[in-house]
Amino acid sequence: MRNKIVAGNWKMNNTLEQGVTLASEIVNMVANELTDDVKMVLCTPYIHLSSVSKIIGDAEKISLGAQNCNDNLKGAYTGEISVDMLKSVGVEYVILGHSERREYYGESNEFLAGKVNTVIEAGLTPIFCCGETLETRERGAHFDFVTNQLTESLFHLSVENFSKIVIAYEPIWAIGTGVTASKEQAQEMHEKLRAHIAKKYGTEIADGTSILYGGSCNPKNAADLFAQKDIDGGLIGGASLKSRDFVDIGKSY
Repeated sequence: MRNKIVAGNWKMNNTLEQGVTLASEIVNMVANELTDDVKMVLCTPYIHLSSVSKIIGDAEKISLGAQNCNDNLKGAYTGEISVDMLKSVGVEYVILGHSERREYYGESNEFLAGKVNTVIEAGLTPIFCCGETLETRERGAHFDFVTNQLTESLFHLSVENFSKIVIAYEPIWAIGTGVTASKEQAQEMHEKLRAHIAKKYGTEIADGTSILYGGSCNPKNAADLFAQKDIDGGLIGGASLKSRDFVDIGKSY
């Protein structure tokens, strides 16, 4: 049975005080309200990680995540952060390949393959992002484009290591725009991704891989999206900055 995951990507938002308040609200709400077997992940800016880790404590339904990491373990990489640093404050998940990292910082599929290796070797779980632009979708190349992202960044992995991956499909045209892929569009892409994985690693591995939807998911549309057979949760942006909205998304199963 695949894991149900709702991960909140805070991006570059919230002062430390604001982040502590938000995390405290979420932890309390989850403890009091979330009854389903859903893993909630808080992917915060680096300055929040240590404080939020303490707030999460030993809560069973909440884990800590980072938004990025360096592919090197240590060294002269000013402004970067390593997997060992992340592990030292209780991080379990790391977002890799978000469309903003690809667009603004030039992260290629090949470069991300190295980051994936580093994160897995550290015993952390990558949340690997993939997705297409509106232009790519409109010319009918979206399936080939997104499956190729998996091929070039993940398909070098052994069966054992691939089974440690979480995938997040994020249609770039639906991130922060208020426009959401229809449940049919989202399910169609998730189904294609699972079939692509099955061709490489077999049906058992494909059926066990959690694939999240990340594109303007909110409390109003989450239930319809999560009801699709190949959608296993969400990578949530703006709605993760509101405790009520984020927890309600987690309750949408």
